[in-house]
Amino acid sequence: MFIRDLSKCRQFIAGDNTTLKELFNPREDDLKLRYSLAHAVVKPGDITHKHRLRSSSEVYYIIKGKGRMHIDDDSEEVYEGHAIYIPPNSVQWIKNIGIGDLVFICIVEPPWQAADEEVIRE
Repeated sequence: MFIRDLSKCRQFIAGDNTTLKELFNPREDDLKLRYSLAHAVVKPGDITHKHRLRSSSEVYYIIKGKGRMHIDDDSEEVYEGHAIYIPPNSVQWIKNIGIGDLVFICIVEPPWQAADEEVIRE
């Protein structure tokens, strides 16, 4: 059995400026998974950098808070209980428009790797 405790995961700032804790990544762990799983936090008023995953699709599942999700030319408000599909090679970013932390789970398939991510600086 493989169990990972979120409170013991290393926290880091991702290239898009999201605070992340990676729970599962078969590139790092001895797991037979075709995806990676991370816990993300965006502070009130903060916005992630525009970025794209060139070959991976991604799903955000909002656990807490309120945000405005941008994917290419589309934009929608998202909140607790929403799941958002992000196709490969889509320009994406999210802004926390709530009063508390925006907390969500990121599922990336195939598993996230730095070489696949492009941060777009404007």
